[in-house]
Amino acid sequence: MQRELVERRRWVSSEDYLEGLALAQLAPGPMAAQLAIYLGYLRAGIPGASLVGLAFVGPSFLMVFVIAAAYVRFGGLPWMQPAFHGIGAAVIAIIARSASKLARMVLRNDRILWSVFGILAASTAITGRESVFLFVLAAAITYILKAMPRLDARRACAFLPWLGVGAVAPNNAWKLLLFFSKAGAFVFGSGLAIVPFLYGGVVEQYHWLTERQFLDAVAVAMITPGPVVITSGFIGYLVAGPWGAMAAAIGVFVPVYLVVIFVSPFFARIAKNPQARAPLEGLTAAATGAIAGAVYVLGRHAIHDWSTAIIAVVTLLIIFCWKVPEPLIVGAAGLMGAVLYR
Repeated sequence: MQRELVERRRWVSSEDYLEGLALAQLAPGPMAAQLAIYLGYLRAGIPGASLVGLAFVGPSFLMVFVIAAAYVRFGGLPWMQPAFHGIGAAVIAIIARSASKLARMVLRNDRILWSVFGILAASTAITGRESVFLFVLAAAITYILKAMPRLDARRACAFLPWLGVGAVAPNNAWKLLLFFSKAGAFVFGSGLAIVPFLYGGVVEQYHWLTERQFLDAVAVAMITPGPVVITSGFIGYLVAGPWGAMAAAIGVFVPVYLVVIFVSPFFARIAKNPQARAPLEGLTAAATGAIAGAVYVLGRHAIHDWSTAIIAVVTLLIIFCWKVPEPLIVGAAGLMGAVLYR
C-alpha cells in the first residue's frame, strides 16, 4: 500500500498514510484491513471506504468459499490430509514468529504492557480460550496506570492480579453473525489475534468444529491471499453453509468498517491524547499475549510426531533468517508433509 499509493500513484500523502497506520494499530480490527479502508475514506469518503472494504475482502472470501465448499462436499478433503499434516505445523511456526515480532513492536520496554501480555498469554494457554472480560480489564488497568499519573503506581499495580482472577472466571447464521461481530471488535493489531478468540468459541464453547477442522480453517486462510481473518468465511461455511460463510465474514469485518467511518474524522485529535491511547495500548498488549498463548493451545494438536516437529522447527528457522512469503512457506510445508506422511 505504501509503495503503490504513496510513492508511485501519489494518491495519499506520507503524513496521511502514517496517520492511518497509527489508527490501524490502535483501533480494533485487523491492521491491513483497517489501513486499506482508512485510505479509501481519505480518497473518496464513505463510498471509497465501502468499495475498498469490498475489494480488500472479496477475492480472498471467494477463494475460501470455494475451498470450503469442496471441503464439505468431499468429506474434509482426505486426499489433501497428507499436505495439511505439514501445513498445520508450519502455521504454528508462523503464528509463533508473528507473536514474537508483534511483542517487540507493540510492547517495547513497557513493563505494564509486558505484564498484561504475560497474563493473557498464560490464561489463553491454560484455559484454551480468550475472555472478553480480560480484554476490558486490561484496557481499564492500562488506563489507570498510564493515563492517571497522580494515582500512586504501586497501589495501582495491585489491580494486575485481577487479570489472573478473570482468567478462571466462568465465562444458524444469526448466531454466527453475532459471534463473529464480537470477535471482530476484539482483534487488535494483527489478524492472527482472532485465532485464539475463535478457537475458544468455535471449538471449546459452541463445539461447531473439531480441533482438526479448526486447524484446517487457519491453514486455508494462510494459503489464500488476503487477510488471515478470512478464515471466518471457511468456518461459517462448515457450520451453516453459504449463508453461514457470508454471515461470519460480514460479522468479522463490520466492526472494522464502522470504526473507520466513525473515528476517522476525529482520529488526529484522539491519537495525540494520552488518555485515549492508554487503554488501546492495553488492549493491543492483551491481544498479543493471547496470540502467544494460542501458539501453545494449537501447537499441542498440530505438532504431534517427529515429522510435524521437524516441519515446525525448519519453518521457524526459515522465517527468522529470511523474508520468505508465507504462502510459499505453507505450500512447501504441504509438500514436505505429504512426503513425510507416507
